[in-house]
Amino acid sequence: QVQLVESGGGLVQAGGSLRLSCTVSGSIFSIRDMGWYRQAPGKKRELVASISSGGTTNYEDSIKGRFTISRDNADNTLYLQMNNLKPEDTAIYLCNAVTYVMSYWGKGTLVTVSL
Repeated sequence: QVQLVESGGGLVQAGGSLRLSCTVSGSIFSIRDMGWYRQAPGKKRELVASISSGGTTNYEDSIKGRFTISRDNADNTLYLQMNNLKPEDTAIYLCNAVTYVMSYWGKGTLVTVSL
């Protein structure tokens, strides 16, 4: 089992920054890839960024150059640094961890970007 707890969301003005954290516990050794997803009201959940166990990153086109995903294996935390935020980034952001047999999700943290 893997447990994921997100933090760092909040209300920010357009152009501002936030850093999301996802604290990982449980069977950490079994995790392969990790990622951040987001779901806005009335929209489908979408992948924002992912990082493999080897450090390879992948980003959704609309956030390239603004968001950075990173993984600190020493303190078992996944991060998402978000800069130059836009109102369309408003969503619940969820942390995801994938093992060879399961996909785990956190409960999410709300990011609201105002004009």
